Amino acid sequence: MNRRTFLAASAGAASAGLAGCSGLLETQTAGQPPVLSDRPDAVYYPTHVEGMKMEDMGMSGDFAAGVMYSYPHRFWTVSGTDVTKQSIESGDSAHVMVAVWDPETQVVIPDAGVSIAITNADEVVSEEVIYPMLSQPMGFHYGANFGLDGTANYTVEVDIGGLSGVRTTGSFEGRFEESTSIDLELSYSESEKQNISYENTPDRAGDRAAVDAMTMMDMPLGVAKSTDELPGTTVGTASSGDAQFVVQSVEAERFGSGTHLAVSPRTPYNGMLIPRLGLEMTVTRDGSTVFDEELGAVLDPELGYHYGADLETLASGDEVELRVTIPPQVARHEGYETAFLSFEPMTLSVA
Repeated sequence: MNRRTFLAASAGAASAGLAGCSGLLETQTAGQPPVLSDRPDAVYYPTHVEGMKMEDMGMSGDFAAGVMYSYPHRFWTVSGTDVTKQSIESGDSAHVMVAVWDPETQVVIPDAGVSIAITNADEVVSEEVIYPMLSQPMGFHYGANFGLDGTANYTVEVDIGGLSGVRTTGSFEGRFEESTSIDLELSYSESEKQNISYENTPDRAGDRAAVDAMTMMDMPLGVAKSTDELPGTTVGTASSGDAQFVVQSVEAERFGSGTHLAVSPRTPYNGMLIPRLGLEMTVTRDGSTVFDEELGAVLDPELGYHYGADLETLASGDEVELRVTIPPQVARHEGYETAFLSFEPMTLSVA
């Protein structure tokens, strides 16, 4: 059976598990093509591609935020190593997405703890924490499905809890810690939603590829910086779990004395940043271990979101081993739900 073979749409269709995953397969839902029955354990081209409608942007405190919506999506949540499919419910009418970034540098901010309250004429329609997510065209964002009625103007109160457990460096030091709230406007109608682009992709669905990143956006996407844009020296790029890990050596006062070793996980094809994972690193020199610790998340204006450690020195001939201990704890839109789950250790040699 090839990857383009769909599950039978009957209610009695059998579902098969994917290694390390649960709830990944199901029959067709509400006009969307059914989930592919033979997906790779990797990034793949989804069964359909949806556009989105940008609504409003605003700023408060250290944060900028934007809100947009699209058709309701099926998506997959990750808890530890368990993957669970979130189906479209009967009352869901839109997938509401929020992006959060630094207004000065345009660096996207994961781990910010985002919840939203949607109100219409001061009546609360819905209020909940929304999921940190990855999608192929948009990258990292926060989102969930909601029920919005007919044609109405809504206020979306975006509550940002602030960074927790993330080291900030350079001009970011001490920032993004205080919680704040940003009110954004969302004008919703069923007719306008139907004008959002939607394309079934039977000829490409299941291919080892990804939908192109969005362009012509007034807000930044969750794209990791290329090696050409990063400061310092590139030690190398390793791959595991269909993710790429760019390892960068940086000598800069903002990291203190010695060498800051930055590891930037990103998706293949579009280079979208992958946050919220567990990562350990061992550095050996002439057969002796000189570093062996868990890496902490760091937010830096030049390196962006990454995992880093400060070493006294990094020398030619050193061996750097990376081990993912916890897969990225982010929900995934279709095409990412089977990737970034199982990782083998990676080793790079310093030139």
